[in-house]
Amino acid sequence: MTLYGDKTPPADDRPTVRVMPVSWPGDEPEPAPPVAPPTGRSRWSRGRLLLAGGVTAAVLAAVAGAGAYAYAGDVPRGTTVLGAEVGGRSRADAARELRAELDRRAAELNAPVQIRLGARTTTVKPADVGLTVDVDASVAAAERAQAHAVDRLVGSRTVPPVVTVDAARLDAALRKGLGSQGRKMTMPAITFAGTTPKVVHPKPSLSLEPERSAQAVREGWLTGKPVEVPLIEISPATDAAAVDKLVAELARPAVAAPVTLRTDKGSLSIPPAAIAKSLRFTADKTGKLTPKVDVKRLRDALGDRLETIETEPVDARMTLTGGKPTVVPGRDGLQVDSAALAKDLLAVLPKADGREVAAKVKPVQPELSTAKLTGLGIKERVSTFTTRFPGGLSSPRSQNIVNVAKHVDGTVVLPGETFSLNEHTGERGTDSGYQEAPVIVDGKLVKGVGGGVSQFTTTLFNASYYAGLQDVQHKPHSFYFERYPAVIESTIFWPNLDFKFRNNTKYGLMIDTAYTDSTVTVSIWSTKIYDSVKTEYGPRRDITDPKTVYLEPGPGCIATAGSRGFAQDAFRVITKDGKVVKREKFSWRYAPEPRFICAPEPKPAT
Repeated sequence: MTLYGDKTPPADDRPTVRVMPVSWPGDEPEPAPPVAPPTGRSRWSRGRLLLAGGVTAAVLAAVAGAGAYAYAGDVPRGTTVLGAEVGGRSRADAARELRAELDRRAAELNAPVQIRLGARTTTVKPADVGLTVDVDASVAAAERAQAHAVDRLVGSRTVPPVVTVDAARLDAALRKGLGSQGRKMTMPAITFAGTTPKVVHPKPSLSLEPERSAQAVREGWLTGKPVEVPLIEISPATDAAAVDKLVAELARPAVAAPVTLRTDKGSLSIPPAAIAKSLRFTADKTGKLTPKVDVKRLRDALGDRLETIETEPVDARMTLTGGKPTVVPGRDGLQVDSAALAKDLLAVLPKADGREVAAKVKPVQPELSTAKLTGLGIKERVSTFTTRFPGGLSSPRSQNIVNVAKHVDGTVVLPGETFSLNEHTGERGTDSGYQEAPVIVDGKLVKGVGGGVSQFTTTLFNASYYAGLQDVQHKPHSFYFERYPAVIESTIFWPNLDFKFRNNTKYGLMIDTAYTDSTVTVSIWSTKIYDSVKTEYGPRRDITDPKTVYLEPGPGCIATAGSRGFAQDAFRVITKDGKVVKREKFSWRYAPEPRFICAPEPKPAT
């Protein structure tokens, strides 16, 4: 060992490293220790300290660089989505990289997807059901991927993409491939045949549940395997045992004996047959069966028996007096409280004894009161239309026109309401006063009850048309008849072919009808809101000649002269305050009406 004593030690030729303080975020620097005065020996110690400090600084700098590298970008390094390297990138760059990967895999992602539905396999095209990768949501999911510092530096992770699909479109596509495997839920039911309860026991459905199907497709689409979509069995809320219990405890006891209804206006007996018609068991969409008493059906079943304790309310109505609309006042009625009667009657029906209900009779206003009708603004005629018919009033066809005109006369249509001619008249049968007359069926005239009502329908359609009211449903005749305006006309047939218009004004309206021995007229009374309503016709086109058809002669054969077919447009032009406010196009194509001859077809000349 060499001692230097007072001699100067050899010069230290190791490089001096200047140490810079490095701190990680959140670390507080510790105060520096006091520096001792230099001594002879401290120069060597200081050299060693400088060396150690240099190494530390290098390490710290390396760690700092590694930290900066690991935490660079919004998405943790080493993160992939569908094989696209999105780690260490900003959100925007990561989204671009993922979109580029999707473009590279476009053929794969657009290929039809095989889907297993029970025993069947079907395919759907991703574009048809909105099946796609949500790029922005997938990048957000990758950004949320948590990793420790070391993992961010050297680790890797795969984040599944966010897949979206239109559940409704997928469900519609899958149902086409479901075939006969699916079955609808058999709803529980209890009905009456006379006074005998009839039961339908429930059965579960086997079908698709849209959200579960969508989840299965989202999860299985990119696996490269057929997607298994489950068939879901759903049982009705009311099972067979509960149905049998309702029959035993309510349905059978309900019709076992009459129920006495007592009021301060008198009493009456409700027979089992009326109870059976009014006791309803209704199943909701879950298959839950709920009993209730339908008081309207009960009233219909009791008929005039209720006249001893009830008085029907009478609606206010309108009539023309001296050429002006006049309100005929309505009248209040007296009726049993329907809500209370339904509840109280249902409570006693299961009982064998004490089958008695006490009910209150209270005043009931008519649906259309005098005050309401007076305030509807029905004050002037806003449109009128007349059509002519042949044969005088003695023909069955003319009598049908008169009959339907009487049914409709004086009808009030409230603001916003839709008038339906079929609903208003009901079925037009012989019991309603209608007779057999020619009607068009399958392209030829045959006898049918109610023939001629279409003439009134056309007249009413034109009156509503020229009043500027909204056309809801109408259908022109198959053939053109010169007694009607082309295109702007309508036929009708019970029950499927109807005529409807909507009162799209803020005023009420009244339909007034009148007839002579050769005409029928319909007028609409309300408050005039338009300057004019006119029709502009386009030219007739595609004109076709009729053919001649020979029919077997006899009472059922109706000969016709035939008519040409053509297509045409008509435009309803409505003006208000001097300006056209609406221009509506109506179009129709008439078939040529054959020339029907009631005779054997002539043999060709030889």
